[in-house]
Amino acid sequence: MARMQNNMQGDNLTDKLVHINRVSKTVKGGKNFSFSALVVVGDKAGKIGFGLGKALEIQAAVQKATKAAKRAMIYVPLKEGRTLHHDMSAKFGAGQVVIRSASQGTGVIAGGALRAVFECLGVTDVVSKSKGTNNPYNVVRAVFAAFAKMNSPKTVAARRGKPVVDIIAARDGKSATEVTAE
Repeated sequence: MARMQNNMQGDNLTDKLVHINRVSKTVKGGKNFSFSALVVVGDKAGKIGFGLGKALEIQAAVQKATKAAKRAMIYVPLKEGRTLHHDMSAKFGAGQVVIRSASQGTGVIAGGALRAVFECLGVTDVVSKSKGTNNPYNVVRAVFAAFAKMNSPKTVAARRGKPVVDIIAARDGKSATEVTAE
């Protein structure tokens, strides 16, 4: 159920349809059917957002969800432009996700909604696991809760009042001179 399309505005956004759901409302004359869509939008360089849309037709629901996702984009710092800076886990409702950064060449080891999120984000090496529920709405919200807790070495260094080299050296288990030489 995933589709890719470039944005017409020229800002090279990729959108993926994660899930579509037919919803019915029982009324006096019968049932009214509508569609609910979950879309993830990203620039494959660290900006990502998700949106929900509901309409009488699938195409209109996807357009509404895409528009909502573009309005709610956040920035996630990436390590070397390919993976996350550190491991993390988060929970939303019954959905829990565990995300681990991976070495180069690992690929995206994720299923369903998680894979769509990482592909739109631009992450190429990550290992993740979804626990609890496989409801894509809760899984996507749990991933975004994890992204909200993400810290880059730059933000940690600013918070501690130290140079970025010291933070990277401590993370990698090296001395500051080794890191500066690299």
